Amino acid sequence: MSLESWLLYLSFVFIATATPGPAVFFIMTKSGIHGWKKASFSALGNICGLFFLATIAVTGLGAVLKASELLFSLVKYTGAAYLIYLGLVQLFQKQQHKIGPIHCLENKGGISDISSLKIMLQAFGVAISNPKAIVFLTALFPQFIVTDQALIPQFIRLVITLMTFSFSFLMLYAFLAHKAKAWLAKPCRMKWFSRASGSAFIGFGVFMAASSRN
Repeated sequence: MSLESWLLYLSFVFIATATPGPAVFFIMTKSGIHGWKKASFSALGNICGLFFLATIAVTGLGAVLKASELLFSLVKYTGAAYLIYLGLVQLFQKQQHKIGPIHCLENKGGISDISSLKIMLQAFGVAISNPKAIVFLTALFPQFIVTDQALIPQFIRLVITLMTFSFSFLMLYAFLAHKAKAWLAKPCRMKWFSRASGSAFIGFGVFMAASSRN
């Protein structure tokens, strides 16, 4: 790959990973509630999802998804339903807070009991929920692959670059949200934060379901 092509690819990746979307909002929500260390598993789940999507894209399954309207719609609506589900969970999840004599309603175990593995799996689900990402990678990668050179090393280089940028920006957003954790300590603020984040995920899901494949 020429230097010009490599810089162009970096520009695409920079814009794609820096722009806020469901993955960014997910890690900011987890960081604001649980702190950046636990939220870092969200970034790990996201880059695993990106690797999964990239593998689909380069194995030809992405082209099948792009060509099949039925398959695309099935994946799209499944992903939209998953985002809406996460939003509803966030909206109706009772939280545990204690400030002096004030107690908020709590569910069994409380909000702090969420495991790192669950956060990682949820983030993986968010990452793979949008079939447009597969179509995007299916269209993007061939533009930067030299056909007369070994394909696997090129694929590894492209994907690792994408994963590195994504992980870095997600951790940046997580750190910024973590700084607001003290401000969110009051029960009423946390309640509205949960409502806002839940509504945002529902909005992402509805937007995805209503959008066209283009």
